[in-house]
Amino acid sequence: MGSSRLRKSWREKLADSKDLPRTMVIPSPAEVDEVMRRVPKGRLATINEIRACLATKHGTDITCPMTTGIFAWIAAHAAEEARAAGEKDITPWWRTLKSGGELNPKYPGGIPALKKLLAAEGHKVVQKGRKHVVAGFESRLASF
Repeated sequence: MGSSRLRKSWREKLADSKDLPRTMVIPSPAEVDEVMRRVPKGRLATINEIRACLATKHGTDITCPMTTGIFAWIAAHAAEEARAAGEKDITPWWRTLKSGGELNPKYPGGIPALKKLLAAEGHKVVQKGRKHVVAGFESRLASF
C-alpha cells in the first residue's frame, strides 16, 4: 500500500462536502461583551467557550472565530475607556483568554497588565516559550 493511496485527488477533495453548509453565527460586539461580562471573579473563559455559548444562543453549529476575537478585543478597550471615564462596572476583559489559556498581548496594557489583573484574582501566569498562559486554566473555566 503506497502513500499515494492515502492521499485524495484534487477532484475527490473538491467533491467532499465536509457536511457543509453548516450554520454559523457572526455575533455582534455587544453580544460578545455580554458573555464576557458574565465571567465571575476568580473564573475564566476562552474565546472558544464564548463562541460555544453564542452558537447555542443562536441555534447554530459554530460562531465565527475571527469576529469573536476582534469583538473581545474591542470590548476590552471599551471597558478601559469606560474605566478612564470613571465608570466602576466594566467588562472584566482580563478573564477572557485566547484558546489554550493564552493571554492576549493585544489587550489594554499588554501582558504586564494582564498578569497583574489575573494575579489579583488568584491566577498564576506562566511563560511557555513566547506565550503566557494561565496555569490550570481548565479547572477555572466559567460555565455558561
